[in-house]
Amino acid sequence: MGKIKSALEIALERTETVKSDKEQIGQFEAKQKGKKLANKYLSGDVESLEDEINKTPKNEQENFRQGLFDILISRLILPAGKDELKLVEAASQGLNTVIGKNRFATVANQLIQVLGQYLDESAQYEEAIKRQYAPKLRQKEEEIARRLGRQVKLDPHQDPEFVQFFNQHMNSLKENYRTALDEVKEEAVKLFE
Repeated sequence: MGKIKSALEIALERTETVKSDKEQIGQFEAKQKGKKLANKYLSGDVESLEDEINKTPKNEQENFRQGLFDILISRLILPAGKDELKLVEAASQGLNTVIGKNRFATVANQLIQVLGQYLDESAQYEEAIKRQYAPKLRQKEEEIARRLGRQVKLDPHQDPEFVQFFNQHMNSLKENYRTALDEVKEEAVKLFE
């Protein structure tokens, strides 16, 4: 029992030195509010980030804007389709607002064009990869058909060899665009600071 009491006493002594800093709590809460607003904005529930920023008390704006920035920049990704491209576009427009004075507008527009090009190129790449792999896939289908005694149609994405071949080629394409995306993020960070 003595050890428990001394451990409790030690813990109490340590917590006496810990004081809640209202300013740090306020900064944290402002940043969290910014993050929540960014998510609402991206889901289409907020019309104007600028109005919301202006409504925020001056002493909270820096942290509020940081929270917005953190969420919005994390949404700058290589899109898998047109829906994700719309999300990236909304995030880049939001970043332009958070950064202010339209300093990110040109970069944002270029990013959307590049990502649209990425989607087009990736669709073309996928078709070219499928065409290139088609003879090998037909050979596998014929081999299975001989064993089973009936026609078989294989989905290329279920063939491990195709998936490896596909990923290898698609990853090289993605890497080129990731580099451009990383440069845009770096530019956003510089403009935000």
